[in-house]
Amino acid sequence: MTVSTSPLLTVEDLRVTFPTRTGEVNAVRGVSFALGKERLGIVGESGSGKSQTGRAIMGLTPGHAKITAKKLAFGDRDLLAMPKSERRALRGKRIAMILQDPKYSLNPVSTIGRQIVETLKTHEKISTAEAKSRALAMLEAVQIRDPERVFDLYPHEVSGGMGQRAMIAMMLVCGPELLIADEPTSALDVTVQLEVLSILDKLVAERGMGLIFISHDLRLVSSFCDRVIVMYAGKIVEELPSADLAGAQHPYTRGLLNCLPTIGTDRHPLPVLDRKREWAL
Repeated sequence: MTVSTSPLLTVEDLRVTFPTRTGEVNAVRGVSFALGKERLGIVGESGSGKSQTGRAIMGLTPGHAKITAKKLAFGDRDLLAMPKSERRALRGKRIAMILQDPKYSLNPVSTIGRQIVETLKTHEKISTAEAKSRALAMLEAVQIRDPERVFDLYPHEVSGGMGQRAMIAMMLVCGPELLIADEPTSALDVTVQLEVLSILDKLVAERGMGLIFISHDLRLVSSFCDRVIVMYAGKIVEELPSADLAGAQHPYTRGLLNCLPTIGTDRHPLPVLDRKREWAL
């Protein structure tokens, strides 16, 4: 028997362009990478194109945008050539995405449990009772202490950390092979951040998933991911193992590292990132 060694996800020369009154905005410009069953961090400041890269993979880019790529494949399936119905069936089942803030991602007029059950019943032919049972088990897996109670709550009735756990449960309940997490901890305090990362780490390891972790927090990504991609102005400027981040060569990556707070050192005046025009070329 031949074992396939093809990547879980292949991205070659991905470009995302938005038309505007003053011309085209190139949000993503020639991004290329491959992902296996690993944790890949994509880092960059706001507007660097990291979230648009994730949305293009998911097929969640607004309709007026133009998306091109030499190759955008999930396993051996061409995502750009795929009919919309097939892409929709893939999304949420085999590829899932955790968005930034549960306040804006969860339906405010539907209970948390109903939303997770809806996700399951959309992709699998199962009874409502079985769907509820699996939803409760998933809520427990993301360390929600009283899943029966949370199942019947509305999003506004839970804290930010619990809402983010519920969102993770909803995205993982169908057992995806690829998970894209777009700044899943940005709205949470530090202790809850660590809890959410611990949950993701455990689930990725247990399920053998590929993870794309999108963040602006270089230190967080370096401690959590296996590999780091650094984006600036829609392009990848550097890619390296997270263990080698301290030896980064690109001045933008070095500048981001220099801006991190350091205990026991004099930081006056505070460092400022000195951007160069050629970085965006």
